[in-house]
Amino acid sequence: MRLNIRNETSRLRAVVLGTAKSFGGTPTLADTYDPKSAEHIKAGTYPVEANMVREMQAVARIFKKHNVQVYRPKVLKDYNQIFTRDIAFVVEDKFVKSNILPNRDKEIQALNHVISQIDPNKIIQLPEEAHVEGGDVMPFGDYLLVGTYRGVDYKDFITARTNVQAVEALQKAFPHKKVVSFNLRKSNTEARDNALHLDCCFQPVGKNKAIIHKNGFLEEEEYNWLVYRFGKENVFEITRDEMYDMNSNIFSISEDVVISEKNFTRLNDWLQEQGITVEEVPYTEIAKQEGLLRCSTLPLIRD
Repeated sequence: MRLNIRNETSRLRAVVLGTAKSFGGTPTLADTYDPKSAEHIKAGTYPVEANMVREMQAVARIFKKHNVQVYRPKVLKDYNQIFTRDIAFVVEDKFVKSNILPNRDKEIQALNHVISQIDPNKIIQLPEEAHVEGGDVMPFGDYLLVGTYRGVDYKDFITARTNVQAVEALQKAFPHKKVVSFNLRKSNTEARDNALHLDCCFQPVGKNKAIIHKNGFLEEEEYNWLVYRFGKENVFEITRDEMYDMNSNIFSISEDVVISEKNFTRLNDWLQEQGITVEEVPYTEIAKQEGLLRCSTLPLIRD
């Protein structure tokens, strides 16, 4: 397999889509990794397997419609494998294995049938001290955009998934890239004030557009850097509640086609005004775990 990912929007050819089968049911509060999941456990509204399987099948049908090759993880019994973006990501022709939460170590093993098709010389394992998840990493032409948390209290936040050591390791792994990091707002208790990953508060879309939530960024100048790159007229600003609903976590099949949650009315209308076809799917159950379409997909090949 010849990997190729250089941006977020070029025509998609191959992708890993996670699976909700045998996801293990509702976890205990002690075993949750984010405030939104905890919120739904307390409310008795945590998603059930059948509904999430149905939502992911809808996405698989969209990929088939657009002739995208779809790989799925091997199903592990009673193990949550929905968010494949966390466990690995592709930059150019390199497959980078993430260093994620220890309780999720088995997830990468379920992709061995995909990894075995990749040249071993193209597989990167970052140093153990470099914590990173794919939701924080975005190839963007000559740039590699990376969400992080720089606070000295990093270890106190289960929602802080990518550290400064990972930013440095990625710069060493891709020395020809300009690695730009963004200090993200974190909260263990309030999902509306928690940018779990960079793609929870920002994402490029189309040819020169972007979706962004200002309060997801702790440093205003870093938010401004992004707005300047796209131009304010090309940026769709989402509200605190829209970030909570995961509006920036849609997924591009190409510059002209995106998959989006069907209830994102304001966003979807704007996308269509930009000439982008919106393939709408139900994904509100998946969203209860503080992840959406980008989180549950791992692109392997784009044109």
